[in-house]
Order: sequence, then structure tokens, then C-alpha cells
Amino acid sequence: QVQLAESGGGLVQAGESLRLSCVPSGRIFSIYTMGWYRQAPGKQRELVASIARDGSTNYAGSVKGRFTVSRANARSALQMNSLKPEDTAVYYCYAADSRQGYWGQGTQVTVSS
Repeated sequence: QVQLAESGGGLVQAGESLRLSCVPSGRIFSIYTMGWYRQAPGKQRELVASIARDGSTNYAGSVKGRFTVSRANARSALQMNSLKPEDTAVYYCYAADSRQGYWGQGTQVTVSS
């Protein structure tokens, strides 16, 4: 099993930055992909960014060039720059091993205009 703990959410104004962190515990050696998803009110959960064990990354088109996902020592971070009101959502850390995926509890990000 893997447990994920996120931190770093908050309330910011449009154009500002936030950095989210995800710290896994448990069978962290088994993780091969980590990522960040978000869910806005009334919308489906969507992939924001992911990073594989080899460092390759994938981004949603809406955040490409503004957000950067990183991974070090089994931890993941999401640097969010030039935030927009439409980025407002609950952000979830995600990790997957060969058997299943795991979710964090989520952290709220609110961007005011």
C-alpha cells in the first residue's frame, strides 16, 4: 500500500504562484508514475500533469507552459505559475504501481480574479 499526503494549497490572486507537494509513504519503492489531478465543482476529475520514473512528463493543454511537475526522492511537486481563476479546484496527488493507483486526500486551490 501507498499513502499520499498533499500540502501547499491556498487562496491566491490571478497571476500569482503556488507550489503543491506530495509526500508518499508505505511501499514507495513500487511507485512508477506520479501525477496531479484536479476537480472543479460540477466537473469531472481531470489530469493536470504526470511524471514517470524515467522523468518523462505529460501535461494538460490548459496548463502547459505555466505548470511544472517534478519528482525527487519519491516526492512530487507541482509548481503552478500565472494562475488563472479557471485553475480553481481541489488538486489530488496520484501514484501508481504495477497493481493499482493511489490518491491523496486533496488540497484546495482557489484563484481570485
